[in-house]
Amino acid sequence: MFSWYREINPTERRTFWSCFGGWGLDALDVQMFSIALPVLIVALGLGNTEAGSIGSVALVTSALGGWIAGALSDRYGRVRILQATIVWFSVCTFLCAFAQSGTQLWVLRALQGFGFGGEWAAGAVLMAEVIRPEHRGKVLATVQSAWAVGWGGAVVIFSGLAWCLPGEVAWRVMFGVGLLPALFVLYVRRAIPDLRPLAVTTPRPTPGPGGPLGIFSPAMWRLTLVGALLGVGAHGGYHALMTWLPMYLKTERQLSVLSTGGYLTVIIFAFWCGCLASAQLLDRIGRRKNILLFAVCCVVTVVVYLFLPLTNAQMLVLGFPLGFFAAGIPASLGVFFNELYPAGIRGTGVGFCYNFGRIASAGFPWLVGHMSESMPLGRAIGIDAALAYALVIVAAWLLPETKGRRLDVSVAGHGAAAANPAGRLRRASA
Repeated sequence: MFSWYREINPTERRTFWSCFGGWGLDALDVQMFSIALPVLIVALGLGNTEAGSIGSVALVTSALGGWIAGALSDRYGRVRILQATIVWFSVCTFLCAFAQSGTQLWVLRALQGFGFGGEWAAGAVLMAEVIRPEHRGKVLATVQSAWAVGWGGAVVIFSGLAWCLPGEVAWRVMFGVGLLPALFVLYVRRAIPDLRPLAVTTPRPTPGPGGPLGIFSPAMWRLTLVGALLGVGAHGGYHALMTWLPMYLKTERQLSVLSTGGYLTVIIFAFWCGCLASAQLLDRIGRRKNILLFAVCCVVTVVVYLFLPLTNAQMLVLGFPLGFFAAGIPASLGVFFNELYPAGIRGTGVGFCYNFGRIASAGFPWLVGHMSESMPLGRAIGIDAALAYALVIVAAWLLPETKGRRLDVSVAGHGAAAANPAGRLRRASA
């Protein structure tokens, strides 16, 4: 499963660990909110709709942050922007520990969103351009599995804090821990040089103007719109499920904080396994078939998990396929989006498609909270998530297959360029 790791060179390995670590720490900070949501609702006196809006606003700003950071990485380099975004979301998470009201937490979560949206955009493009083509799907999906590592870290931290501290103190301490990822920037600075895009020398037609608007040129606008729709469905399904699942387990299933942590541990482990399974399938059956397979399975699993009268033991068992299939779609997006765009607008396109999904998907957590005021929370989650994954099926069907496509940019002497001397490109003129 990991035989690719023995075949990549030291620069590729250091880049992999930089991106893996950055994304895992991103997940640690982001998932703190959903893990602590039941306690936050009581501590700050939040209603479900208000709590949903706090979850949604970070998704909106993350979309803007991803688009902006992607464009900046096209201009100033992937690594430099990766470092800046990690520091940004770490500091904002730390400040959340001092929130005294729902309004203050809303503002801080909005600021945090700019950082974690930008971190993914810069890191995904960096990894795609450094790794050699035959391993691109496996490596980017494995990087995505770091989300499960950070998510699991958030569950472990909060479960431990809830065991030894009062709930109103535990959530503040947990957000305070969110400052630690900023230290990871020291490793990123030393592990890999700051890399910039190289000139495009392949015969592909130029997509039109560069910069943030280049992705809407006549040659690219359709790919961008359908890619954004894919991002909406992928993020909408995930956030409808995972933002509210701890609340659902605690309120409707009457599970304690520690029991909820046990159920989430099963789902998180399954998410990690799903990313690794997707990593193998991406380079075997292709990007589109992999996404379609996981999306159909997601719809079926969500319906069974949230609509059938299951016992707690059955829910624990079904938590594995729920997390497993939910992982396969986001694990595919990094490689798929990178292969849709040429060099000069790759960071912009990847950042926009992935993070526009976060803007539109921001409505899903809010809608779950709103719908739950007139129907059971589990039913609201199930309806929203199933609709989102149906969007994924439609979008994947409309996009081209990109398996085996060579990127028209690489880092001279590194990764794909080292494996393919003919693909080495001269540095762009000023």
